[in-house]
Parts: sequence; structure tokens; C-alpha cells
Amino acid sequence: MVAWSVGVAESVSTRKPVVVVGHGQEQVRSELGDRADYVVQNERLGTGHAVMPAQDTLMGQSDVVIVTYADMPLLRAGTILQLVHLFAQESTETKPAIAMLTITREDAQGFGRIVRDREGRVLRIVEEAACSPDELAIQELNPGIYCFDADWLWDNLHNIPLSAKGEYYLTDMVGIAVDQGRRVVTAPAPLEEVNGINTRIHLAEATQVLRRRILEQHMLNGVTIVDPNATYIDDGIQIGRDTTIYPGSILQGTTKIGEHAIIGPHSQIIDSMLGNRCRVIYSVIEKAIMDDESEIGPFGHLRKGAHLGRGAHMGNFGDMKNSYLGPGAKMGHFSYLGDATIGPNVNIGAGTITCNYDGLQKYPTTIGAGAFIGSDTMLVAPVEIGDMARTGAGSVVTHDVAANQTVYGVPARPAGSHQRNEGQDQGSTGENSGT
Repeated sequence: MVAWSVGVAESVSTRKPVVVVGHGQEQVRSELGDRADYVVQNERLGTGHAVMPAQDTLMGQSDVVIVTYADMPLLRAGTILQLVHLFAQESTETKPAIAMLTITREDAQGFGRIVRDREGRVLRIVEEAACSPDELAIQELNPGIYCFDADWLWDNLHNIPLSAKGEYYLTDMVGIAVDQGRRVVTAPAPLEEVNGINTRIHLAEATQVLRRRILEQHMLNGVTIVDPNATYIDDGIQIGRDTTIYPGSILQGTTKIGEHAIIGPHSQIIDSMLGNRCRVIYSVIEKAIMDDESEIGPFGHLRKGAHLGRGAHMGNFGDMKNSYLGPGAKMGHFSYLGDATIGPNVNIGAGTITCNYDGLQKYPTTIGAGAFIGSDTMLVAPVEIGDMARTGAGSVVTHDVAANQTVYGVPARPAGSHQRNEGQDQGSTGENSGT
């Protein structure tokens, strides 16, 4: 959530945002990294007290200081810029000390009330806990977003009185400005943008709005989203023009998808890269790569390190991990590839498995170009299948297979060797029986 707020601050300022941290600051620093400068509020003594540690970092660096909350992820950069523009417009000989946003609604959500005089001038802000019954009835509210005259702010910030609750309220700066004859100007904020996150209900509501904004931007960029109400796309996902996203699809992390792709229905793609004209149906892809025109599904699973080459096909209930399926290769249903390198135009029959793990260590499997792997073949790694080689259905391959060679059986052997071995086996059995 704080990342959204920092993102807005980044877009309206030429310097790094200053983030005030305290309890749980390790999580905030881990999330934001070097995107922000940090100042520490060692004691939680109110909003005014939270701004005080930023004085040494910001004083003398700009003419204005913008203060916002980190739990308002819906606030748009354009709204902040309008507030700054209002402050600049009013900056005459009687320039204001503060420009601030206000909203009007029945649900106060704990916000302070804006108290005005008969001429409509702002007199003060009263926190909800300190409101009289008449003040509680006021529907003009303070969402806590300010543009301060920087020099005035630093000169007066430490004049905030201690409240009855033992805190220093930034809202008291309004009363200080009025008492000094300085003006406080206001602008209305869109209601949607200033909802704070205080409960999991608020979080779900904000998430829904952000998700809609993300989807709208993709659609404006030329992506077809068949049902926005049933599509989930993280911020920062890249999707090419004329790609179609079907319902139930979830795109997460650092995923990048090319143009003219078809995603879904009901597919999840995490931290993966998909090229142009790829197709993903009822499948899960995580930390994997799909080259142009490759396809998977239904019910396929590409796990970490999986890579489909250009035009490769992976059928239903296929599973790949740390493996490469070469260009034009086809992997039938109910198959598993682990630690395998598959050449171009290979056909892998249904039920094929690379037996890559012996309980202690994993081993590689290599299949050359144009090879044909029969259904239910078990490839016991480490093993290498040569170019244009073939395995019969149900084979258990425990040794390398030469190029253009055909093997079958358990264990798999070349054609012709089975008869010789069977004859030897029968002879041995006769001698043992006679004995």
C-alpha cells in the first residue's frame, strides 16, 4: 500500500519522497528500498509530531512541502498537482500558508471536521474525538492532504500545542495560520481517492478500485479484457497490443506478455515472459518463458526454469520444470519433463516421464532434433536420445540411444537384440530347470 502512495509522490516531485517511519519500519524499508529517504518518528505522538523529524531533511530545499498519508493508495498524482497549482495561483502578496483538500460526505471515517466562518473562510480543523455535537454534524471533512508554504511550516511547526490526548496534531497548523492572519485555501478532492485503509473492508474496496484502474489502462493501450470483473492484473505487468485476456486470468509479479497473445480462461501467470501470439488455456505458469507462437493447455503447468521454444506445444496436464522444449516440439498429455533439454520438432508421447531424481541428486535428459518418444516412455536420467531416434510405447530407457536408432521394451533395447536376449534367457532357464 505504501508503494502506491510513494509512487504518486515520485510523480509530482523532483526529489525522493521522505517517508516517516517508526514501528515496523523494517518492512517499509524492505518494500521501498532506495526509492525514498527515511526519517524516524521514535514516539507515536501524533501527525504533527510525525512531520517534525523531516524538517532537517527538507528545510531549504523547496518553496512548498506536500504532506500526505501513506494509507491512501487511491490518491492520484493529478489531484496533488491541482492542489499545488491552487497554492501557486494564490501566492500573491497575501499568499496562503496552507492549501488543503477537503471532501463532503456523510460517512466521516474518523476524519476531522472543517470549521468555517459565515463568509466561508476556514477557521480551524477539529479532530473527531474533540468535536462537539454540532461539529460532529459537519459533513465537510479533512482527509489530511496539505500543501504548505515551506518557510512558514518550519517556522511554526514546533508551535503546535500538546492536545488533551498527549499528541501534536498537524491539523492545529490551520488554527495557527488563521491566528496569524494567514489564509488557508481549499479544493475539493474526489471522494474515491481519499479513503483511508483502516480495516480489511477498506483494503478490499481500495484494491477493487486500483484493479479497475490497472485494467482500464491496459484496455486503453489496446488489450482486450473480456470480463474486467473476473480478471486480476498486478500493477507493472506489461501486455502487448491486441492480446486478449479471458475471464479468470491472474497476471502477477514481473510478467511480460507480447502482442496478439491469448491468455485464459482461468490461467495464472507469475513472473514470466511470453512472446507474441502465445496461447495459454486453463494453465499455471511461474518463473517461465514462452517464445513466440508457443502454446500450453488446457491444465498445463510450467514451473521455475521451464522454457517453451518458438511454436512449441504442451498439451493438457503436462508439467515442466527447469527444462527446454525446443522450437516446433510437441509434448503430449500427462507428461513430465524435469531437467531436460529437448531439441526442435521432437514428438513426446502421452505419459512420458523424465526420471530425473534418484532420491539424492537430479540428473539431465537430452533429446535430439526430430526424435519420437513413444507413449508411456520412462527416460531414466542421466540419458541422451540422439537425433531422429525413436522409443516404443512403454519403454524404460536406461542407456543412451544413438541417432536414428529405435529402442523399445523394459529395459529398452534396439530392435533385434530382444530376440537374441530372449533366446539366451530361455536356454538358461532350461539348464536351471534340469538341475
